[in-house]
Amino acid sequence: MTRITLVRGDLTREHADAIVNAANSSLLGGGGVDGAIHRRGGPAILDACRDLRASRYGGGLPTGQAVATTAGALAARWVIHTVGPVWSATEDRSGLLAACHRQCLRVADELGARTVAFPAISTGVYRWPVPDAARIALAAVRDADTEVAEVRFVLFDDRAHAAFAAELGRPRRSAAGDPGDA
Repeated sequence: MTRITLVRGDLTREHADAIVNAANSSLLGGGGVDGAIHRRGGPAILDACRDLRASRYGGGLPTGQAVATTAGALAARWVIHTVGPVWSATEDRSGLLAACHRQCLRVADELGARTVAFPAISTGVYRWPVPDAARIALAAVRDADTEVAEVRFVLFDDRAHAAFAAELGRPRRSAAGDPGDA
């Protein structure tokens, strides 16, 4: 069973086998978590992303998918890049957000990663409400069939940490919001 932990801190300083980048589809860096990972990890990450663009993802990485690169100068072996959905008040995109987490764990298993550190995917510029993102993320990780021993959610501020902590303390629910097995 995967152990889930919460940390209030800076994802780019985490010691883990893999850290997850809430990337944009271009894979070429951006703002928020994406920009911070590229800045701290150095040019090796951008070079690896350019190689991915040239070989498999010329049109960009689709939302809900994940792919790994080197972690460059970060205190991790790999960066797993995933593109979260933009929140919509009129369209349910929760399945895509759950897919981001499941696909990252699938990639982590392929790499042999035992510890994976996630940010709160889609809660920044993509405006996903943090409590709902916490519900979806935690349910997706709890329900995943993975060999990852520890998933660590590294949350940048107290509000996100509190939302994830509240959700972690609730009885299990599925990523779609249905009651799940306890």
